[in-house]
Amino acid sequence: MSDARLEAAITRRFGAIARIENFEVATLGGSSRTILFDLVDGATRRRLVSRQESYQAADSPFLSVDHQYRAMRTAFELGLPVPEPVFEYDTADDMGQGFVTAFVAGDTMPKRIQAEVEKSGQTESLVRNFGTLLAKLHTLPPREFDFLAQRPDSVDALNAQRDRYDRYGQIRPAIEFGLRWLERRRPALSGAPILLHGDYRLGNFMIKDGAVAGLLDWECAHLGDPVEDIGWLFLRSWRFGRNNLEVAGLTHRKTFIDAYVAAGGAEPDPDSILWWQAFGFVRWAILNLMQADGHVRGERRGLVFAACGRNTALVEYDLMMLLTGRAA
Repeated sequence: MSDARLEAAITRRFGAIARIENFEVATLGGSSRTILFDLVDGATRRRLVSRQESYQAADSPFLSVDHQYRAMRTAFELGLPVPEPVFEYDTADDMGQGFVTAFVAGDTMPKRIQAEVEKSGQTESLVRNFGTLLAKLHTLPPREFDFLAQRPDSVDALNAQRDRYDRYGQIRPAIEFGLRWLERRRPALSGAPILLHGDYRLGNFMIKDGAVAGLLDWECAHLGDPVEDIGWLFLRSWRFGRNNLEVAGLTHRKTFIDAYVAAGGAEPDPDSILWWQAFGFVRWAILNLMQADGHVRGERRGLVFAACGRNTALVEYDLMMLLTGRAA
């Protein structure tokens, strides 16, 4: 199996003798179609990854592909463990919006990672790695990412969620309660807006030998309060069944926060963490509404998208548990 348009895109950039082998369609996820392939150029072989935008609605919450690529390229050049950007598709490729990066070996499957690091005794060290890496990301020069400043999430993260919720025309009391709770308790920004990954969690870390080999999926990157990334990481949704362990179902938050602060991050206030966790649940519920809405309207039908409709209720439950003090 291959793809003639991908072959042509490779030939245009690497010459007539370049070809692709070991072609594999990996996923059709929330915003991208992912293809793995080998670039063979003479005696050189390199594993690459193609990502093509699959959600193109005008109200998409995702970063435009050119800004995703630019954010990844900048972060890579500043020393973050990001898959090396290779090239961005253009109109001549007829591949839609997308780009190609280097392949990073490792594992992204949450439950498998949880089991493997627990077996190897690397649980605490991996969580410290999460903290150190996020501090490094948060201390990158914000001026290098000024092109993200006009994103709705950068301008006002809460208003961005409210606007998206309103577009789907659903009446969800839990989400509306969450939006009102957040509005009444807005924390002051803990400092100047800095780069946020926007989806910093287990599932977007490529893990190899008990450490992060690559930070993936930059379609939610924006500028804002650093505690937003921390609150998102602490969501029960990313504990994958190990609900008593606040950081990715691996250990408690102190391990992460100590490593984050030691690496140069500002110590987050507990009340601010709570606010951003509640924000995270509201945002995650609205993202699930988006996926289910696309399925119902017939724009992107599939079992995964349909299941998001059911998942919305689970996220709403977690939100209510958090806000009533019955879950961390």
